[in-house]
Amino acid sequence: MSKLPAMTLLSLALALATAPVLADEAAKIDLARAIAKEFGGTLKGELEKAMKAGGPVAAIEVCHSKAPAIAKDLSAKYRAEVHRTSLKPRATAPQDWEREVLADFDARRVSGEDPNAIEFHQVVEIDGKPHLRYMKAIGTMPVCLNCHGTDIKPEVKARLEALYPKDKATGYKAGELRGAFSITAPL
Repeated sequence: MSKLPAMTLLSLALALATAPVLADEAAKIDLARAIAKEFGGTLKGELEKAMKAGGPVAAIEVCHSKAPAIAKDLSAKYRAEVHRTSLKPRATAPQDWEREVLADFDARRVSGEDPNAIEFHQVVEIDGKPHLRYMKAIGTMPVCLNCHGTDIKPEVKARLEALYPKDKATGYKAGELRGAFSITAPL
């Protein structure tokens, strides 16, 4: 019977010890992707209904009231912190780590990456426990320009000013990075 070198045994022991953590991290990344997709899909459906029913002004109401409710429901459902943020926020300003990720996302977009495919994840310690931070970029689609573009109709602008007096989320062009879904969950 051959003996394994001590370093190989140590490497094997470390691999076996960390395997559950890595598996949990991979599972959480998949879950975070699913949460971002669910958030985006649910919000898109609500926005499409509002646009058909009352145009951009009605869609603003969805972003103002329904989007936070969707985020709150997903946060409770998945025991995670779920929200949207942007470098030019309308409602939720980015945390420092989110600001850094968003700046990186924009640099990646400028380098040619599709904003809708850009994501980020990392494991950090929060209150002594490992947490997954995940962000999924949100690209600006042509329909988004009704409320986020440079040529916003007066009635839309008036509603935005009434609901978001400190709004910075305008001036975008199609294809630009508008923001991101942000998810933080314990491992």
